[in-house]
Amino acid sequence: MSKFRKLLKNKARRNHYIVGILILIATAFSFILFIQRFAYIAIEKHYDGANLVEKTRAQYVKTSKINAKRGDILDVNGDMIAGDSTVYNIAAILDHDSKTASGKPRYVVNKEKTARELSKYLALSQKQILKYLNPSNKKQYQVEMGQAGRNLSIEIKRKIDALHLPGITFTALPSRSYPNGVFATNLVGITKADNDNDKNSNISGVMGIEKYFNKMLSGKDGKKITKVDGNGNELPNSQKNEIESADGTNIYLTLNSKIQQYAEILAEEADEKYQPENLQVIVMNAKTGAIEAATQRPTFNPTTGKGLSNSWRDTLVEDQYEPGSVMKILTLSASIDSENYDPNELYHSGSVEVGGRTISDWNNAGWGYIPLSEAFPRSSNVGMVKLEEKMGSKTWMKYMQRFKIGTKTGIELPGEVSGGISYKHVSDQAMTSFGQSVNVNAIQMLQAFSAIANGGEMIKPQIIQKTVNPDTGKTIKNFKRTVVGQPIKKSTAKKVQKAMRQVVTKNYGTGMAYNIPGIKVGVKTGTAQIASPNGGYLTGSNNYIFSVAGMIPYDDPNYIVYITLKQPQKMTESPEKILSEIFNPLVKRLVNQGKSPTSVTEAGSQYVKIPSLLDDSTTDAQSKIKSLNLQSGVIGTGNKVVQQLPSSGEKVMPGQRMVLLTNGAMTMPDLSGWSKNDVLKFAEITGKTVKTKGDGYVTEQSVKAGQVINGSGKIVVTLKNN
Repeated sequence: MSKFRKLLKNKARRNHYIVGILILIATAFSFILFIQRFAYIAIEKHYDGANLVEKTRAQYVKTSKINAKRGDILDVNGDMIAGDSTVYNIAAILDHDSKTASGKPRYVVNKEKTARELSKYLALSQKQILKYLNPSNKKQYQVEMGQAGRNLSIEIKRKIDALHLPGITFTALPSRSYPNGVFATNLVGITKADNDNDKNSNISGVMGIEKYFNKMLSGKDGKKITKVDGNGNELPNSQKNEIESADGTNIYLTLNSKIQQYAEILAEEADEKYQPENLQVIVMNAKTGAIEAATQRPTFNPTTGKGLSNSWRDTLVEDQYEPGSVMKILTLSASIDSENYDPNELYHSGSVEVGGRTISDWNNAGWGYIPLSEAFPRSSNVGMVKLEEKMGSKTWMKYMQRFKIGTKTGIELPGEVSGGISYKHVSDQAMTSFGQSVNVNAIQMLQAFSAIANGGEMIKPQIIQKTVNPDTGKTIKNFKRTVVGQPIKKSTAKKVQKAMRQVVTKNYGTGMAYNIPGIKVGVKTGTAQIASPNGGYLTGSNNYIFSVAGMIPYDDPNYIVYITLKQPQKMTESPEKILSEIFNPLVKRLVNQGKSPTSVTEAGSQYVKIPSLLDDSTTDAQSKIKSLNLQSGVIGTGNKVVQQLPSSGEKVMPGQRMVLLTNGAMTMPDLSGWSKNDVLKFAEITGKTVKTKGDGYVTEQSVKAGQVINGSGKIVVTLKNN
């Protein structure tokens, strides 16, 4: 037994010895590996794919981005259209541990007072702000105020700063300023911050000129490199290495602010009065191709974003449509130029059969037998079909291609569509002669019209005048007049100009509404059917694209004015009367530029530039508004103005209403007689949900005048036409 125990004891001792040897070998091996790895790291200065030298340097070196200033967008005279700006997001610190170096609280001390004071400057009620200041998560460090607390102007920030409310902080964010408000907005475009919450974020163009020239406008960011201690604090007298930023290029447009502002006013009035699905107004210099004014409805305010969701494109180049009878300008040009036009030849108007399809004149019955010379001023579809048949489909197609129908103009705007021509069937070929079965964009049509204005030379429409280095002021590139073709002879252009004058002067012309005393205008009117999604065309008196293309003066045009109006929902006047309310005053303004105001336009047509009324007493503000020939609407019981619409710097037509928010309790004003546009201003400045019923001017409101509206629900407003 003892012998067995002795054997076991010897075996255990041997096992311990073996284990010890193994541990010694493993330790030695690990130590060798450690030394080897350490030596490798020390020599190569890399670990796990990371450069240790760079990481060490980064710990004691701080690299900051130096944002390049985005280039300005200016009009032809150098007036600002878009420039760099800063907006502010407001936040409230709730953590009671947040204190200043001297021990004063950096958190909201009195929530009720804070909510009451902020409600004067934010589109939020005191109750809504208190809800933000009392979140369900009691440990939350800080809170923001939702959309109403974002993108605040420097003016609003200064007003809130002056209240010295503990715990209220602001984050400055890069932005873009559009001082003219609604001003060729869809053409100029807008920008968006690449990172909404990064104060060092760049901004990029997402529409229009801002998008097309984004790289040029953005410039190139720089860098600042400084030495810091282990806590990230900059070391005194440390060497600074800088890579300078290169500011973005300034871009001068061909837009003329005076003409553009007037076009905006006229478009806004027509939009409010007739409520079209789409409206386009364009003025082009006939000699150079420079676009001097261009606007559309619907549009949006680039400062407030109001209307953006309904207008996310530039219809001037991104929408294609059948142009209708303005296409007859090209048909007549082709017929005359190809020597297939006999003005004295008689034809039977009313209707004609082509390829198994009946094509009718706009009045269906026609005018019996009339000469071809009357087809254009009467806007006879049948007459145009006769011209197309005499030319032949191949010749007519050749001329459409010469006029570059179905080809992009290459204008410096994103998203241009090319359009197209349906030409398979004989009936389609005939219909193109009066602007159906062919799709164009508005800029394409202007380009084609320029050939008639310039003795046969076709000019490319231009929106850019020049690009300029912001540091030196030297021009980088001038955009010059560009001839893109000679589709017709000079003699042909002269004959078409005379035919356009007859549209206005002949008692059977369709453009008599555009006869402006003292101004020799030539026009062509248009009424284009709208294709139905289910095939064929829509029916109904308003389901058309109504248009007018005019040359001023007709015999040696300086300007081409082109207006299109799609599906007016309130068609209380004839299409010609509606369009003449834009065309005629706009033409007068163009012809009388530079003359004294009394000879320029009718009384009351000059626009008004809105001043800043913030911090003015309510009484003084109303007096100033009255002196500007504007109406006022006051919200609240206070004696001081804290917000206003329209904003300072915007331009409006005399007689428009300014809406003021005061520093008192937010009370309901008497909306009687306010327009729908005025009601929308009320909704925007108060942040209230307002539902409108009907059209015209306010006759009823669900909340009585004088009633406090903080925390109230939906406000219903009824409007009726006088």
